[in-house]
Amino acid sequence: MASGTLTSTEYIRHHLSNATFGRHADGSWGMARSAEEAKEMGFMAVHVDSMFWSIFLAAVFLFFFTRVAKNISAGVPGKMQNFVEWIVEFVDDSVQDSFTGKNKLVGPLALTVFAWVLLMNAMDLVPVDLIPWLFDKAGIASFQKVVPSTDPNVTFAMALSIFALVLFYSVKNKGFGGFAGELTLHPFEAKNIFVKVLLIPINFFLEFVSLISKPISLALRLFGNMYAGEMIFILIALMLTAGPVIGVFGGGLQLIWAIFHILIVILQAFIFMTLTVVYLEMAHQTDH
Repeated sequence: MASGTLTSTEYIRHHLSNATFGRHADGSWGMARSAEEAKEMGFMAVHVDSMFWSIFLAAVFLFFFTRVAKNISAGVPGKMQNFVEWIVEFVDDSVQDSFTGKNKLVGPLALTVFAWVLLMNAMDLVPVDLIPWLFDKAGIASFQKVVPSTDPNVTFAMALSIFALVLFYSVKNKGFGGFAGELTLHPFEAKNIFVKVLLIPINFFLEFVSLISKPISLALRLFGNMYAGEMIFILIALMLTAGPVIGVFGGGLQLIWAIFHILIVILQAFIFMTLTVVYLEMAHQTDH
């Protein structure tokens, strides 16, 4: 375990640091050799591990679902087909319960969001030292965060992509004037034109805050829950090096937390998918 040569603080920082590629202070480009170097690289630095694992898990999702779709059988389905069909039906029922508009994108988007976020969250169930240890043995990287949803760059990227779709369909379905009116003429209304004009700045402030809070809350909710779960796994892993008695207790605690964390992994994927569908439903509403 990495903690054998690190203090507790160094061990925690090691597991919470990303493999970062960017520009060094001397102008050269390369991988950060410490958390301090990664911080100095600034905004344009790339978290290579988050990029790799998120793209890898997206490829896993596409591979298995495409394979099942190509080999689907009308007879007695196999275990993989049963599993994929169960997920598709679950997502389809959720979409039908939350979305009343007509948009062929929403269903596939909901399925992609749910499966992708679920796979990223599930990486939290992999022992915290296993993959970093394998990468260190291969000489690939000293840092390796394998749970993309514990990186705010990933969660905000997904949330902002959903937000862009919300803005696009809001303008498309309501028109620019209708969307602008939604932001400036609600929630306070008045028949007097002078009062209505006075209320526009107040309405805009309230509605704009509500609008901007959607992607922020979407990203921070997923990040916060998964980051906290990862931190608990790391703290429990430290107990395994504190002697046989505490180590055995830590092992049991690790198992209990992993079982409980399965619920969090699934729940956070479901919440992200549901909020995505709900926000798109609001973008398609034209009755105001």
